[in-house]
Amino acid sequence: MSSKRTQATSGKRWVIKVGSSLITRDGHGLNMQAISVLASQLAGLVASGKEVILTSSGAIAAGMHRLKWQKRPRAIFELQAAAAVGQMGLIQAYESCLQQHGLHSAQVLLTHADLQDRKRYLNARTTLRKLLEMKTLPVVNENDTVSTDEIKFGDNDTLAALVSNLVEASILVILTDQEGVYDSPPGDQSSGTLIDEISANDPLLDQAAGPSNRPTGRGGMRTKIVAARIAARAGASTIIASGNTRKVLTRIANNDPCGSLLLPNAEPLVARKQWIANQLYTRGELVLDDGACTVIRKSGKSLLAIGVEGVKGNFDRGEVVSCTNHDGQEIARGLTNYSADEARKLKGRLSTEIEAVLGYVDEPELIHRDNLVIL
Repeated sequence: MSSKRTQATSGKRWVIKVGSSLITRDGHGLNMQAISVLASQLAGLVASGKEVILTSSGAIAAGMHRLKWQKRPRAIFELQAAAAVGQMGLIQAYESCLQQHGLHSAQVLLTHADLQDRKRYLNARTTLRKLLEMKTLPVVNENDTVSTDEIKFGDNDTLAALVSNLVEASILVILTDQEGVYDSPPGDQSSGTLIDEISANDPLLDQAAGPSNRPTGRGGMRTKIVAARIAARAGASTIIASGNTRKVLTRIANNDPCGSLLLPNAEPLVARKQWIANQLYTRGELVLDDGACTVIRKSGKSLLAIGVEGVKGNFDRGEVVSCTNHDGQEIARGLTNYSADEARKLKGRLSTEIEAVLGYVDEPELIHRDNLVIL
């Protein structure tokens, strides 16, 4: 038995993500038997003292079946309609199955915008924690009916990782239709080996990633690896395993060798820096010179205007911006003390020149180190 697996699964708070392929019949409606089996395992975790949050895909697939659509639509309004119709059946299915085990469930619909806004982020965290305190199992999903960007670009793997950071979960479990992560590229897994344990930031995972081949899913192994890296920022481990394995959650809780364990390899970020790091969309970009890149990476110091060579976008004071090198690689992000227009005037200038340039001084740094996250 791996001591790292034991440590990962011994934590109290779990976030579990379930893919569409596991709870639908190849896109033709919900698989009630599969949901019933899943609910039984979830109830077992709660009975053992775990606090569990479920992030479930399947709403659009369920809606397609109810609407008798044979092919996943591409138009945003049709996807929204399918999500609205399917969400009713999906939550009803979980509610009825969980109630058979004496568990209450709660529907929580989030958008990435909810997790970008600091106030809404904190409100969501408080609500989820209260639900767990009340021994209620939250079922979280993207609010696809109003979030056009999430339908077009988002995925529930990422959402599950953001939720795990939001509630400071100890482990993220991603159930998929694959046994885990293999050490070979997608399509060549016959000659590859299933990875048992690995750092979430190991470069080997990048070549093991690939797109989803499922018509009803939006993820793929790449999004699961990205999710594991997001979870790792908060110190959470991730297990990627097959939801088709018999009693997979029970096996994971018992530390059986099941799936791939992706481990954090650094100290978790404090809550405020987690929120900054996990912003999916930044408001602008500061292009740094080589000296500033080195100082930020190695010394963890604040970003001064003199180290900025370019300013892109239109952002206000207090918004999240990316810090990139000459090659466009994002090396950090943070909350800026000045707007885009002000930053353009200040770039390349000494901190002592700020008042002369702007006529006032808010802060001597463009981004203070307490609001700066190295990526």
